[in-house]
Amino acid sequence: MTTTLYYLHDPMCSWCWGYRPIWDVLQQYLPTSISVEYVAGGLAPDSNSPMPLAQQQVIQNHWRTIEKKLGTHFNYDFWTHNVPRRATYNACRAAIAAHKQDCQKTMIDAIQRAYYLEALNPSDIEVLITLATALSQRDTIDFDIAKFVKDLSSTDTEKELARQVSLARALSQQGFPSLVLEVNGIRHQIAIDYSDYQQTLADILQRMD
Repeated sequence: MTTTLYYLHDPMCSWCWGYRPIWDVLQQYLPTSISVEYVAGGLAPDSNSPMPLAQQQVIQNHWRTIEKKLGTHFNYDFWTHNVPRRATYNACRAAIAAHKQDCQKTMIDAIQRAYYLEALNPSDIEVLITLATALSQRDTIDFDIAKFVKDLSSTDTEKELARQVSLARALSQQGFPSLVLEVNGIRHQIAIDYSDYQQTLADILQRMD
């Protein structure tokens, strides 16, 4: 039996950050027969235009809602220390480029922490390269920063981003994060519980029977 759990996300998705603690625990309890595939759906394509103030307020309100419901931490200095842009594709490219070195989850973690806790802007290539450089300096990780920089703007990465964006849209219309379980070619939408992994795990196991 071939079983894949697709995790539809964007490194700059605030609800993905809110779901992160439960997602991390859920993965620890998944059967080893399940292959987990991250799909960077791409919230917002490339843009050099400053985010309109009204949109900034909407997103800040999302942060406050998540903070209130889940206890997730956000650093609101981001909105005064940066010129926000509605552009997440670079962060998605960084996750894809890191995946070529088996460091995708580590890079996503670095992007989320930089964005939500350190008030840095992952829409900027320079920030992503700085994060990757820090990864390359860890003793526990074998990460080639020169390869990452090259892959970040490569044609292959662009094609893979297009594939993942298309796949995310085909798999689900429920936004990010979403979980879709594929069992022998049959796909099942898996409900997400932002406060408990157990119901999601039970749903997954039931679909595998």
